[in-house]
Amino acid sequence: MKLHLRGIIPPMVTPLKADGSLDEEGLKNLIEHLINGGVHGIFLLGTNGEATSLTHDMRKNLISKACHYIDNRVPVLVGISDTVLEDCVTMSDYAKQCGADAVVVAPPYYLPISEEEFLDFMLELVPRLSLPFVLYNMPSCTKLHLSVDTVEKIKSLGAIGIKDSSGNLGYLHELIERFKESPDFAIIAGTESFLSSNILHGGHGAVAGGANFFPKLFVDLYNASINGELLMIEQLNEEVNRLYETIYNVGAHSSKITKGTKCALAVMNICEDHMALPLKKFNEIERHKIETYVQQFQQTLAT
Repeated sequence: MKLHLRGIIPPMVTPLKADGSLDEEGLKNLIEHLINGGVHGIFLLGTNGEATSLTHDMRKNLISKACHYIDNRVPVLVGISDTVLEDCVTMSDYAKQCGADAVVVAPPYYLPISEEEFLDFMLELVPRLSLPFVLYNMPSCTKLHLSVDTVEKIKSLGAIGIKDSSGNLGYLHELIERFKESPDFAIIAGTESFLSSNILHGGHGAVAGGANFFPKLFVDLYNASINGELLMIEQLNEEVNRLYETIYNVGAHSSKITKGTKCALAVMNICEDHMALPLKKFNEIERHKIETYVQQFQQTLAT
C-alpha cells in the first residue's frame, strides 16, 4: 500500500544527555507529546535532528527506539542523507528492519556537485532502497538547489514527495503547479511559515520544526487551511510568525533555531536540551529568555 504523506510531520529533535548518549526517557516523552498533539507523522534524523553530527550507531539507536515507541501510530520517515552511497543504503535497510515507512534523501552535502551528478547518484541509489523515498531540497546545507525539472526526473524514479526547505515561496508554488496532476506526489513545505499558503495553493503539509514543542498549533493551522477558515488561518499564522521573533531569535548563531527548539522542550520538561558537537546548548541567560517566551505562548494558546 502506497504511503500518502499529508499534514504536520515534525522534524523531531534527537534528545541527548550530557555525555552525548540518547536521552531515552526524553525520547519517549517527546514522542507522546507529538502524537498527543495530533501530528500526522514523525521525521527522524533531519536537520533539526542533528543527523550529520551523530555517529551511525547513534542514528541506528534512535531509529530503533523511536520506531518501538511510536509503535505504528503514525508514519515514520527517516533521513538517510550521507556523503557515502553505501551508508545511505545501510541506513535505509535498517530503517525498514525497525518498521519505518519511508526514507528522506537530500543531495550529498560536502563536495559541491551539479544536478546532473546528483541525478547519477540517485540512479545508483534508488534501485537499492528498501523503502519509499522522499526528496529533500535543502540548498542552505547541501549547496545544491534542485530545479523543478530535476525534481520531475527524480519523481520518475519513484519519489513519493518532496520536502522543500529552500525558503522560496515562489518555488514551492511552482512545484505545486508542476505536479498538480500527480496528487500522490506530496509537496511538503519545510519552511513552517509557508504551511497555510502551501495548503491553500494545493500542497499537502509541512515538516514544521515548531511542531516539536507546539504540535497542536501547527495541526490546528493545517486543519484550518484544509477547511478554508480564513480568520482562523490569520490568527494562527500570527502565532507561527511570532516564533521567528521570539524562540527562534535567541542566540547569535545560525544554529539558534535548533538550539531554541531543544531549549523550549527542556523548559517544558519534555526532554533534555544537550546538543551534539560542535553545537552547545544555550547558556542560562538565553535559556531564561526561551522560558519566558514559552510561558507567553502557552498563555496565548490556552485562550
